This record gives sequence, C-alpha cells and structure tokens, in this order.
Amino acid sequence: MTDPIDAASADEPGFAGFDPAPAPPPAATGAPAPYRVLARKYRPAHFGDLIGQEAMVRTLTNAFAAGRIPQAWMLTGVRGVGKTTTARILARALNFQTPDGQGAPTTELRDFGIHCREIIEGRHIDVMEIDAASNNSVDNIRQINDAVRYAPVSARYKVYIVDEVHMLSTGAFNAFLKTLEEPPPHAKFIFATTEIRKVPITVLSRCQRFDLRRVESDMLVDHLATICRAESVDAEQEALAAIARAAEGSVRDSLSILDQAIAHAAGRITLDDIRSMLGLADRARVIDLFEAVMKGDIAAALGELRAQYDAGADPVVVLNDLAEFTHLVTRLKLVPEAVKDNSLAQAERVRGGDFAQRLSVRILARTWQMLLKGIAEVKQADRPVMAAEMVLVRLAHAADLPTPDEALKMLRDGMGSVPAGNGNGGGNGMGMPRPPSGGGNTALAARPILASANPAPVPVARAAAAPMAIVASLEDVVALASQHRDITLKIALERDIRPVRFEPGRVEFALAEGASRTLAQDLSRRLKEWTGQTWMVAVVNDEGGATMREQAAAAKDQRENDAAAHPAVKAVLERFPGARIVDVRDPRAIAAAEAAASVPTEDEYLPDAEPLFDDSEPDFDGVDF
Repeated sequence: MTDPIDAASADEPGFAGFDPAPAPPPAATGAPAPYRVLARKYRPAHFGDLIGQEAMVRTLTNAFAAGRIPQAWMLTGVRGVGKTTTARILARALNFQTPDGQGAPTTELRDFGIHCREIIEGRHIDVMEIDAASNNSVDNIRQINDAVRYAPVSARYKVYIVDEVHMLSTGAFNAFLKTLEEPPPHAKFIFATTEIRKVPITVLSRCQRFDLRRVESDMLVDHLATICRAESVDAEQEALAAIARAAEGSVRDSLSILDQAIAHAAGRITLDDIRSMLGLADRARVIDLFEAVMKGDIAAALGELRAQYDAGADPVVVLNDLAEFTHLVTRLKLVPEAVKDNSLAQAERVRGGDFAQRLSVRILARTWQMLLKGIAEVKQADRPVMAAEMVLVRLAHAADLPTPDEALKMLRDGMGSVPAGNGNGGGNGMGMPRPPSGGGNTALAARPILASANPAPVPVARAAAAPMAIVASLEDVVALASQHRDITLKIALERDIRPVRFEPGRVEFALAEGASRTLAQDLSRRLKEWTGQTWMVAVVNDEGGATMREQAAAAKDQRENDAAAHPAVKAVLERFPGARIVDVRDPRAIAAAEAAASVPTEDEYLPDAEPLFDDSEPDFDGVDF
C-alpha cells in the first residue's frame, strides 16, 4: 500500500524572488492535522495499488512498453471501482519525469517524479479535471477546443480528464468529435462514466474502452483487512465480509462503511456492529427464516420476520437478504466449489450446502421469482412490514402447491387429490418436512376445461387405504421414503443410520456423527403412516454397521479397483498417461434403478432435452472415462 500523500504538508507558495514559506508544524499552531477519510488516505497512486483490474493493467502496461499510446481512453464501471483514480494514474504515467529531466511514458511508477505528486493530488496545471455534470454545454467544450491547441506549461502532455462524460449534451458531444479524432500531439483525453450506453457511438469509436469490473468479495475482504492492520484496528472477518457484501464490489463504498464502522464500534469491529449500523438482518436469522418458508411453516416465518423488524431490520433488506441466500443456495447446488468463497459466513457454508442438496433448481427458481416481485411490492407499500408478511405467506403456501408437471399429471389422470408430498401427506414438494401445525392444503379438484353435455363423473381420491407395503430391510424403508417423496428422511436414512438390528416391526440402529436426535421418532411416525403398523424404533449404544452411503462408496471403490485390473482398461491407462477412472457404470443397473425410482428426474422436467452423450453402450466392460 502506497504511503498516503498529505497535501497539507506541501510548502506554501512564495512571492517572486523569495523562497516559499514552510508550513508551520501542528505543534506550533496547536491545531491537529486534519483527518482524511480512508477512501482518500488509501487511494492508489500507481498501477500496483489497483485491485481487481488486472486485465486493464496488463493491457496498459503492454501498450506503454510498445509505445502504442492512443489519444483517448474511455473508462467505465460502477461507482467506486477506481475510474477517476485510474485516470490520474494514467496522467502520471504519461508525464513521468525524473528530477534530472530524464524519463519517458511508463507504467513503472513506484517512485515519484517531478510531476507525480501534483497530478495525484489533482492540482497540476497541465492535467485538467472537468466535471461534465456541471460543464456540459457547447460553450464548455468550445473552451477546451480553443485551449487544447497550446502546448503544456511544464509537463510532457496536456491531459484532460472528463468525469461523468455521459452528462454532456448532444451538441457538446458533436463539438468534441473533431478535436477527439485529431488532437494535437501534446494532448490526451481520459473519459470516465458510469452510464456507457448514454455515450454516443461516434465518441466510443474514437477511444480505447476499458470496463473496470466490480471487485470480488474475497479480494475486497483482504483489502479491508490490510487497511485495518495499517490503521491498528481490530475487526472480525465476518464483519469485513458483511462490509464487502454491502459495498457490492465498490472499493470506495467499502472504505466509507469501514470508516463509519471504526467510529461506531470505538474498538473491535464485530458483525453485530455492522448489522446495527447498516440495519442489516442477522445472517443466521435470515437462514432460519428461509428454512421456515421452505417448510411452509407460516407461523414461524411471520414470527421471525416480526422479531427482525422489532430489532430494527428493514423489511426490504430482510427480503433482499432472503433473495440473496436463495441465490447462494442455487449457486452452491450448481457450483459446489463456491462454498470456498472467503466472504461467506460459516452458517452460510454449512446450512447453505445442506439446502442445496435438499432443494431442486425449479423450486429455488420459483422462490427467486416470487421474492423479486415481492420486493418491488414492499418498496411501494405504505406499510412495508405488512407487505413483507404477505410475501412470506405466498412463499409458504407455494410450498404446498403442485408443480406444473404434477398438476398436468393430475389433470391427465382425472385425480382430485394432491400428489404425495404436496398436500396433507406431510411433505411440501421441496424436500423439507412440514411441521404438524402447518395445516396443509385442501384437496385440489381437477376439472376438465370444457365440460361435455353428459359429463362423466370425475374420479376422486378414494378413502380406502392402499395395500400395506412390505418392509423387510432398511433398503425397503429408503424406497418407501423415496416413493412418498420424503427426501429429508431418505437422505438421513442413507447418511446417518448405522444398522444394528432390523426385523418387521422393530428397528435398532446407532446414529452417525451429526445426525438428528429426533431421527428415531420421525422414522417411527413415518413407518406407521406408510405401513399402517406400529414400529419400535430405537437408538442403541453400539457401533453398528456402515451407513448406506458408506457402503455405496466402498462398492464404488471396489468397482473401480476391479475395472483398473481389467487388461483392456490397464492398456488404456498405460497408453494415455495421466488418465484416470472417473466412474464405473452398469447400464442394466442404471436402467433398473430409473424404472424403480418414483422421484421425477431432471429429464422428466425437460422431456424434450436430448442427452449430451449416449451411455447405452458401456466402454470397456462398463467403464466410463
């Protein structure tokens, strides 16, 4: 980090023929040095200080080294990513000169030249910074066109930095075109804007454009931690992560929030300080709210929202955080490596990964769409908390609604009851258990769209009990859970149960580490619902056998070892160094499993999609690479 530049330490200008009078030290005047905010104190002074803009720095470095310096640059990006700062650094690179008069345009700016300090501080006579928001008329541009013809006073180039260039009027842009296309050799132009679409294409075609990106959260957290160490400020990592999220990729915004947090905390900066200062909701409580909504537990969801509102959280912020967590769960489902992001809290990593395994993409997409619409409604409502509660009610009730494919199947079959897992059967279609007090939905009566003259009676769900399932092994219980779409229990049976004893009417097992303590009661209740018999389910103090997931992993390892010993596979591995066996598949077993499974696959939701690869024929006796 470059040492901060203190403009107050510069000498006062003197009269002609006299040496400048040095500024009196603070001790002599009794006044302390003026405080400078962190965004100015740690403003980058050379390209090495810029963070998150590696592509632009590499392009500029190569251009300066090859002598391919254009007459104009266009810098665009959101607020606070370094557009004006980059413009000043570019002006410094163009006019770099050592005290002995040597030097050429360069991007190696670790040492200060004779013009560098004045350029960085914005007070060099040959580097003009113009605010286009207040100087946007044709007359202002005409003054630039008249002045650009004259040579610089002391520097190598005259540099015009035009900030918020999109604010220029149409006439001003037109007046700029000729000068911008054929400027004098001693003039350079640097434009900065946050609205690149408002800049005419005739101007863009005369400039080299650089899009400054938002700074990644993990990079921003590291940057804030470096500044905290330089300022001797103690801050929690999660507090810095919250600041980075609130800044949305803007370095200046993050430093402004950090500056405020230092004053707010008056000591160690904690996550609670950031929440109370910015009115943010507790991330853990947002996750609790997400879980209650996904379960369809309306009472718990409304109670949690009201508790956060009473604690000072803005309802719009709560729903925004809920949408952000929905997006995070979707990312973790599609890109599991995203869990390594340093800006994520521990609760987000653990519980977000759990939700990613239990919720489908279609449900997450539906939740995201409903939240986006609900946030807009809450912003316009006279009573935001009430509007937010109604959004949660819609979300919770959507947990019980059948999906479009299920509704079509019900219409096709002429059934009037909600499919298992979506109505009173205890599930909610989202892989989340519904609490007993959830209430459930009434039966969905499917009627034909057009009624005939003599309509046939529509069959309804029969009250007679279905034939009781035969359960003779733990695998049969897992199949029952899959059939009834109780994905939470299915995953728990495969992951958390170490079987000790299994016989009809009695199950004994040991719990794996991290398993739910209510698993035995949940399993007993489900077995009674599914089989109509009372089951004795007990947790015993025994090591038990391997879980089904461990057995599957061991079987997979055994298949890979057997495949690796096959002569044909060994020949392939020797022929292609570095190749490895990814998976061993038996097409017959896969076909049987798909036929037996009752949970719809992704192909059922996308019936027209074609597979990327044809796995009908196994390679090398069932070994896929």
